Parts: sequence; C-alpha cells; structure tokens
Amino acid sequence: MLIRDCMTRHPILAPLTMRASEAQALMAENNVRHLPVVGDGKRLAGLITRERLSVKADMLGSLNVWEISRFLSDQRVRDLMVKAADLITITPERTVERAAAMMTEHKIGCLPVVENMDGNVGTNGDLVVGIVTEGDLLRSYQEMLGLPSEGVRVTVRMPNRHGEFVKLMAVLVEQNWGVMGIGTFPTRRDPAAYDAVIKIPNVTIEEVQRALSKVPNQAIVDIRAAV
Repeated sequence: MLIRDCMTRHPILAPLTMRASEAQALMAENNVRHLPVVGDGKRLAGLITRERLSVKADMLGSLNVWEISRFLSDQRVRDLMVKAADLITITPERTVERAAAMMTEHKIGCLPVVENMDGNVGTNGDLVVGIVTEGDLLRSYQEMLGLPSEGVRVTVRMPNRHGEFVKLMAVLVEQNWGVMGIGTFPTRRDPAAYDAVIKIPNVTIEEVQRALSKVPNQAIVDIRAAV
C-alpha cells in the first residue's frame, strides 16, 4: 500500500496569520492533533500541533485563566509552528512501511504529504496534498490484514527457508480458498522461523485446521474467527 492510498486527502489547513486560539478551537472541533500551515497556493510553511499550542508549565503559575486566554489570542500560528525547513515530509508514492519507519525513527505523530511541481521535494515550493498520521497507518495495516470483513485468521509458523511459503499457498489453491489479508513477520526469539498470518473468508475454523495441519514442517500457532 502506498501513502496515496491511506493518507487523509484535503486536510484542514491553517494560514500563517491564523490566531493560535483559532487553531486550537479548529483542532478540538475536528478532533485532530496536527494542522499543516500553508502560505500562498497551499505551499507548506510549517506544522502546528496541540503540543505547540499548549502553555508551558512554568508560565501557568504566573498567569491566570484570562491572561492565558489573552496570550493564546495574541499568538499567530507562524510564531508557534514547526517551520517547514525542520519538518519531515513524505510524497504520495512512498510506501506505508517507509512512513512507519520514518515516524518511528524521528518519534513524530504525522507526516505532511507533499508534491512539488519541479520535482524537487523539500524546497519552498512543496504543495500540501495530504497528511498521514499514526491513525492512518494503523488503519492501513488493519485493511491489509482484512480486518473489516469476517473470516478465519490463522497464524502458521514455518522454517525460514525457500519454498515454505509456496507449500502453504499450495494448500490454499488446492482448497480453492481466497485470501482477504496476509502478512509475515520473523518469529520472536527464533531466527530460524517466521510466522505467516492469513485471513480466509467463507470457511470454518475446523476446515482450516484440518487442511493446514497437513503441511509438513509447519504448525498452526493461532487460529480464530475474526472480524
């Protein structure tokens, strides 16, 4: 899955001159934590977050509620935002796993999705075309594993060597079963094995158990009806 398939298109944007209090209200109203800040032509200027709009703890003791309100109303998003030059961005053609790696590495909760007419992404001409958040990525992984639909979810452990996955697929072909979602990952604490998670529609747990238990050198480690 690519970023263009899971990103939030046409995200809510904040102009540079928007008051911080207005941005705060906009986030609360739409239940979002990040607003790309744009200049002319939706060109990325920065990013405003809930954390950037929060009043520092050392100020709270010296300000009353009216002073805090006045402080936020006097501030503009351009004064509080993370500037574009300091942002990590991504393009629509990158993969969701690359986005997840970037967000994990930099410990951030979103990536503005940008395009540039001259092809030089990372310049002042970046156009905001979307945003991808932790929630978007989690939703995309759910979809890749077939979560929205009913089926039997089975995890099969197999040796980490060529030909093992083909053996598993051969059983699915023999049974004329479809696959709604699939994923593989290394088995924890056992580098010689890996697990394959498959979601199969229109079958029973008993049918899957009976068919897959016959695959040599492979074992079912989890099986359940899942929606």
